[in-house]
Amino acid sequence: MRLFIALDIDDGIRERIARFAEGLQGFAPEARWVKPESLHVTLKFIGEQPDEAFEPIKISLATVESSPPAIHFCGYGFFPTTKSARVFWIGMDAGPELAELALKVEDGMAALGIPKENRAFSPHLTLARSAGGTGSVRGRQDTPARSFQRLQEKLAAFPPPDFGTMTAREFFLYRSQLSPKGSRYTKLAAFPLSVATG
Repeated sequence: MRLFIALDIDDGIRERIARFAEGLQGFAPEARWVKPESLHVTLKFIGEQPDEAFEPIKISLATVESSPPAIHFCGYGFFPTTKSARVFWIGMDAGPELAELALKVEDGMAALGIPKENRAFSPHLTLARSAGGTGSVRGRQDTPARSFQRLQEKLAAFPPPDFGTMTAREFFLYRSQLSPKGSRYTKLAAFPLSVATG
């Protein structure tokens, strides 16, 4: 099973992002655009795990206590740089609660032997990836941003987008199934978030 842990996005915000992306796809037609229903805020990518790992992961996540994070979705950017863009993303502003939740999830998974990320937690929503690239920020960084050049010119003419704010009341363990039509994500378990008492 290919697993990851993430927050879902409120329907209203998802619809605004979908309309925004729809209006831009013609300016980067060769890029691979993420389906609106696949958008989520990744807390931890776990990767391939045997079936028997599912229950310990679920038990660990059920012990996570964290306050519900408020997240403001706004702005955009490109990884790794604007000049050598491989990924087009939407940004988010959040208080310390989001990073704290991600850290608790990370620590819980590390206790099960799942390797920690070697990069700092940097929340974003991937909207599109350049054709033929993995979107990895570790790759070569001197390739011209041909896939996104027209898109960048178009975006420069408008103010930064604002998609609204939501408060996440739960997080999820997802299964990712790869196919020629793209990844399909299935929620396997939900874990509530509540203000810690005492």
